[in-house]
Amino acid sequence: MLRLVWPLLLVLTLSACSAFRDKDETLGWSQQRLFTEASDEMRAGNYELAIKYFEILESRYPFGKYAHQAQINVAYAYYRFAEPESALAAADRFIRLHPDHPATAYAFYLRGLVNFNRSLGFFDRFIPTDNSQRDPGAALDSYEDFAEVVRRFPESDYAEDAARRMLYLRNNLARHEIYVARYYMRRGAFLAAANRADYVVRNFQRTPSLRDALEIMIDAYTELGMTDLAGDTQRVLALNEQSGALIQDPQELVDQPIGARVWDFFGLDEN
Repeated sequence: MLRLVWPLLLVLTLSACSAFRDKDETLGWSQQRLFTEASDEMRAGNYELAIKYFEILESRYPFGKYAHQAQINVAYAYYRFAEPESALAAADRFIRLHPDHPATAYAFYLRGLVNFNRSLGFFDRFIPTDNSQRDPGAALDSYEDFAEVVRRFPESDYAEDAARRMLYLRNNLARHEIYVARYYMRRGAFLAAANRADYVVRNFQRTPSLRDALEIMIDAYTELGMTDLAGDTQRVLALNEQSGALIQDPQELVDQPIGARVWDFFGLDEN
């Protein structure tokens, strides 16, 4: 009998210690206090703790006045906490649950920001290295997210910045295609290079890469012995130069997301 008592006492002791260690300091907090504490932590840059409080708030008060705000704020907190997959999941959840909510514009915009920052790493790396290891998928996703903001919410506070980022992304996607075309030229794959450059001409008008695309097509057609196509492309290049259609763009963009104060989106009183 004594042999059974000691293990039982040990289990009870360990359970008590675990319960003490895992005690939730938010027990008894009102939804207003949870929202205030979470917002304060987010303002202070303590995103991990802010995420915890916002998620507790939503789980305890799923139909409370702060529930929707907590859902969108936790997406932003994940973004600032450098957890892009969690940020995208939270934004997608908000969009799915509240397709007509006033904050849905911000959810799409936040998705765009998350993918935009992921694409910056791609663009910073792909130019001087082998393109075969680079994937512009995040840039394409970002472009689509920002396009959704501009299309569905043209009067929102985020439409102007979304449009500016779309221009930047479009220019860089065109630059990537030029990089791939030049890679093919170096490998002697002249037809593949011409096709890639032709894709730029057809899909990325009014970008700085248009001139490069036309010049690559001329060189590729010349190498392939397609003198008629090379001549036609040379005339297109000359006409574009005369009309001023070949533009230059310094590709400058400062990343200052409008969502830096997303927690005030609904104008809720935190006091």
